[in-house]
This record gives sequence, C-alpha cells and structure tokens, in this order.
Amino acid sequence: MTARWIRGAAVAAAVVSSVAACSAPGGGSGGGTSGDSAVIGVASEPDTLSPLLGYGKDGNSKIFDGLLARDADLKLIPALAKALPEVGDDGLTYTYTLREGVEFSDGEPLTSADVLFTYETVLDAKTNNTARSELDAIKEVRADGDDKVVFTLKYPYSPFASRTVLPVVPEHVAGDQDPNTGSFNTEPIGTGPYVLSAWSKGEKLTFKANPDYWGGAPEVKTLTMAIIEDDDVRATRLRSGDLDGAVLPPNLAATFKNDADRKTYDAESRDFRAVTLPTGNKVTGDQAIRQALDVAVDREAMVDKILDGAGHPAYGPLPVDDPWFAKGIEREQSLARARQILEQAGWQTGEGGIRAKDGRRAAFTLLYPSGDKVRQDHALAYASDAKKAGIEVKAESATWEVIEPRMKDDAVLAGGGSTGDPDFGLYTLLHSSLAGNGFNNMGHYDNPAVDEALGTGRRSQDEATRKTAYDMVQRELVKNPGTTFLTHIDHLYVLADRWTGLTTQLEPHEHGFASGPWWNLEDWQPKQ
Repeated sequence: MTARWIRGAAVAAAVVSSVAACSAPGGGSGGGTSGDSAVIGVASEPDTLSPLLGYGKDGNSKIFDGLLARDADLKLIPALAKALPEVGDDGLTYTYTLREGVEFSDGEPLTSADVLFTYETVLDAKTNNTARSELDAIKEVRADGDDKVVFTLKYPYSPFASRTVLPVVPEHVAGDQDPNTGSFNTEPIGTGPYVLSAWSKGEKLTFKANPDYWGGAPEVKTLTMAIIEDDDVRATRLRSGDLDGAVLPPNLAATFKNDADRKTYDAESRDFRAVTLPTGNKVTGDQAIRQALDVAVDREAMVDKILDGAGHPAYGPLPVDDPWFAKGIEREQSLARARQILEQAGWQTGEGGIRAKDGRRAAFTLLYPSGDKVRQDHALAYASDAKKAGIEVKAESATWEVIEPRMKDDAVLAGGGSTGDPDFGLYTLLHSSLAGNGFNNMGHYDNPAVDEALGTGRRSQDEATRKTAYDMVQRELVKNPGTTFLTHIDHLYVLADRWTGLTTQLEPHEHGFASGPWWNLEDWQPKQ
C-alpha cells in the first residue's frame, strides 16, 4: 500500500518516440502462437531493479525472492525461508530458517549473510530508500549460523512477517558497490525464476527463464516488458499483434470484449486516484477549500463515466469493502454544502463566478501525467465539479520530470494504495515525518492527531485499539482532507489466450510490471 505515491506501475519513464512505432520490441513480430515467450505492454519502468532502493519490496519480482511470498489470496507462504517464521518473546523476535540448496543466478549459494546485508543496507540512512519507514520496527538483524536469521523488534508489530517479502540480494555482488549508484541497480542478480538479459531504457526489458530456479524452471522462457507510456499506443500495438498482452484503461479494454483470441482479466485493487492539496499553497492549504472540494466532487459519476463501472467511489485511502474501512464516512456530492462551507469561511463569489478571499482568488493548478487518459479524465471532471462551487482548477498535463519538483506547491492527480495491513499505506501517505520524502506524503499533510493515531496503529498489538486508531485517521481526513479521494479503480489486462494457470491477485497501486495475470508467470503452462 505500497503505498508509496508513485507514478504508475513503478516510476514513469520519459516517452520515447520509437515506442510509438509498431515494430516489435524484440525486433520481430511480438505476438505469434508460441507459448514459451510473451511480450507485455506496460505504462512505465522502474528507475532501478535493486531491492536495496525499493524495487520489488511488496513481492512478485521475477528476478528476486523474499523470505516469504504471497499466494493468489495474498496468504503468506514460504519462499527463501523453508517455513513461516517462529515468533517469540511476545512478538519481539522472528526467526527464519533458510531453504536448503538455493543459489543465486550466478551459481553462488544463498546464506544468512545475504539476508543480513539486504536488511542492514535498506535500514542504513545513507541508502536512498524511501520505503525505509516500513521497516521501522526492526531493532536488530543477526545470523544464527548460515541458515538462520533472527529479527529483533523495537516493539511488537503485528504485520511484520508481511514485510519480509522484501527481495534478498547477494552480498558477494552488491556488497562491493555503492547501493545508490552501483551497477547492481541495472544489472541485478537474484534467486528468482527469471534473469534480466537486456534493458533498453525507455523501450523494453527482456527476461530469460532461470533454468536452475529452486522452484523449477519456468515454461515461459522469455518475457519482454515493452515500456509504452501512452494508453492508446499500447492498445494499438496489442490489436496489431505486436504485443501479447497489455495493461489498459477500461474504455480501451472494452474494445477487446468480443476478441476470441484474447482474454480480459479484471483485478480488484486497493488503487485509488486522488488530488493532493499541498499544505503550503495558500489556496489548497485552506481548510474550507479542502472541505468544499471534498463534497463538491461527484464520485459516482467518475466511476460510471471514466471507469465504465470498473471501480468504486473513494471516500478515503481505504475502499468501502476493506475490513479496516471506517463505516459511515461515505458522502454524496452536495454543491449546496460546498458553497455554504466557502461562504461561511469568507470565500465570496467574484469575477467569473470564482470566489475570492482577502484579495486571493480560489484558483490553483492541478497537474496530471501526460499520456494517462484515466488521470486526465479524473482531472477534468474534478475541475468541472470544483467550478460549480466557485473554485477554479486549471488542469495541466506534464511529464513526471516536470511534476516532481512542483509537488510541494501544486496539486497533483496522484495514485496510491496498498494491500495488506493499513499501516503499510496510511503511514507513508499521511505521517508528517515523511512529508516530501520522495512520493511519500506528497502534499506535506501535517495533522498531529493523525500522526498520533498512526503511531498507535503501528505499535499496538490489540486489534480493537488498532481499529479505533485507523477509524480516527479516516474520520479526521473528512474534517481536514489534505487530499480529495476520488475513486478506487480495478486493473484491467488483455492477454492472448495461449496459456493456462493465469490468475489475478488483489492489487496495490503499483501494478502492471509485477502484477496482473503475469504475477505468477513462472507457473504458466502453454496451451497444448
């Protein structure tokens, strides 16, 4: 959950003109009939393939494995560990015993030293990993021989085992490099089912099956991830046969509905679309403006018209079907209430119907990433609803290279959301200590009551206490919404019908690259 506030499936790449061409990513035809290779179109690529900097931290990396993994139902299962951890000292120690005979793709054996190196490097303040706070509970990691690792926690942390899906890297390779700048970031070596064979930045990544994978050699021998930022171009290349599969927005996925040779996979998610309202901006930081926008938006219409029903209204970071959702915070659009809030706060109607207060117009810029049709449509709908309340929102498209330095001052049509425990997404999204830390707390939200509740939720072992804390967080976001939450979206994938064994998981915001029906690519079987 994750969740980090990031740019798409991972971190968005710049548009590369060659991607728009209909030549195959591998130089030949992308589709075809073979079941032992697949070419998938995704919207973005990672900046790095190193888990030390955050890659694959929520599992499903094809190059690496964690101590644990998740199955189709998100249940934790052993991976590099031979069993689930032994928990002792009233929840303060977690002991893992490593699986025997596991090797990295260069032939070197996995040992406890690799696990120690991985976690200690991630926790080192010199390592540029913005997800470090997710491992805050760790006090010490130590080896007990070559095959056991013991984590000692500062405080009992209920969901700690879920954090150990973090991929393990080889100390004998990464240990000799600067984790921030070393070649391991683009030339990774892991224990996973696939090995990176080539990476053309902004164009494609190619993976080959690891014949010595401890879980058995995959049947799909080659995987190419084609980086195609524009939704329409991805759909065009899929239709032409240049791609075997693609991540698509609802309106484009619908065009393949009657295609007998392709199947559409609908993955439910915790992924939301929302507008960040920077605290430091004199307009978006005004509580009345925030409250008015929250009730001015028509969430139902966004689900129906933009998502074509493939999603749900978002009343906060957690969807209504999440067991941690605070019941009763659902709210309908009310332009009358929005206008009343603004009037009472001194925002009076001015020229062109736009309100003003103390000489300042109720106007601000809303940035959204170029090529993302779903975010563009959300931004335009949001601006339209806001104008009806007397607030001018100027929607503006830009690349992420342009958006990033402006996030502190300008609103952004952002995405977020994480599966699993509510701590995973809410802490990085809202805690003031993480304001401006990469894509964490993008709008610099600062609410002492929320900080305290997040701390309680993170440290308490009592489920009722945690439930109360997270309820308070969600209700506080209604009173002072530093973000306007709009929709939770389903993820849609269209794929050639040439394999068996494909499933989907409940997905976080980060999707496409390691999620979708190819989350378990190593288990696919070509149709006979």
